[in-house]
Amino acid sequence: MTGNIPRRSLLQTVEQAAPFRWASLQYLVLAHGLLALGLAHANTASAADFQTVEAGAENPQQQIPRMQMAVGEHHFTITLVDTETARAFASLAPLTLAMTDLNSNEKHADLMVSLPRNPKAPGMITAGDLMLYGSKTLVVFYKTFQTPYSYTRIGKIENPDGLVQVLGHGNVRIEFSRH
Repeated sequence: MTGNIPRRSLLQTVEQAAPFRWASLQYLVLAHGLLALGLAHANTASAADFQTVEAGAENPQQQIPRMQMAVGEHHFTITLVDTETARAFASLAPLTLAMTDLNSNEKHADLMVSLPRNPKAPGMITAGDLMLYGSKTLVVFYKTFQTPYSYTRIGKIENPDGLVQVLGHGNVRIEFSRH
């Protein structure tokens, strides 16, 4: 193909096009750098926005991330598990969801985005479990029961006392926020 074009002509063509390629490459590098900087900032902000508490005497450096769940005037603290799913859920906060009752033991709502998942069959669901069903359905359990279904664990409500009274009557609006 280049055999029909004189060498001098091909070299001149390449030299004339070089400034355009260089400008395009500069914009591409700039856009990539800004994207990387934005993602790094978002990840740093997500991790830094957690208020944490010491995990215990075994490892005082380990920190446990927490969130807040509010149903009307009732507030509950959620201890998150250390997973990609829990971090992705926390990054959505503040988040308000209209949650529908199912089987008189849970509230559920579909999220606007899919979260990373790692489903396991827990066998026993306990009151206060916060889990992901599939990749988009957030579930708050307010009763303890056996289940054959698989879920991805997000966290646990620290003191689930009163959940049945607060969540057990029809559909509710739940607000999730960083602690």
